Amino acid sequence: MSRKGNCLDNSVMENFFGLLKSELLYLEKFDSYEDFISKLKDYMDYYNTKCIKLKLKGISLVEYRTHSLKVA
Repeated sequence: MSRKGNCLDNSVMENFFGLLKSELLYLEKFDSYEDFISKLKDYMDYYNTKCIKLKLKGISLVEYRTHSLKVA
């Protein structure tokens, strides 16, 4: 949680959870807890490896991280 009066600490996670809810939770019906966990894992894989971010110049999060590690 963020410190009192500093909302920027949570902004990245708030954004992610907002996307998670709008792209997975509100669009899917889950038959069981195990079904939810399975779809959540699939969504996390999609979000990290296949989802293109314009802020990252059109590459995925994993590609951005591996590129930044190569440069450093």
